[in-house]
Amino acid sequence: MVKSQNYSTKFIVDETPEEAFAAINNVRDWWSGNIEGSTSKLGDEWTYRYKDIHYSKQKITEFIPGKKVVWLVLDSYLNFIEDKTENSSLRNLITKGKGQPNRKEQVATKKKTVKAKPIGKKNRKK
Repeated sequence: MVKSQNYSTKFIVDETPEEAFAAINNVRDWWSGNIEGSTSKLGDEWTYRYKDIHYSKQKITEFIPGKKVVWLVLDSYLNFIEDKTENSSLRNLITKGKGQPNRKEQVATKKKTVKAKPIGKKNRKK
């Protein structure tokens, strides 16, 4: 038996409702992974895949420009629970004009520099 669940989120930005609405429906700029299909009008169906950890198929069931969009999840597979970073990517797309759909991978690939402290006389082994 499939349990029905709803998810919604709210946050405030300084941009116009039209700018925020356009960013929300530009899913490719704030979700990492492959998106197939259109995400811009009522009735559109699209799929999202990210490696072997996330697959979902959505259908746009409500679409009121500048006001509201509703996605019905038709199918989904999530092999992650702890990573909740997608909403910050959307906020950055709306407020700064650029989302961070691959932020977790970008952080993992950055070189890390470690500075070694010289060993003082009192810290040396005898």
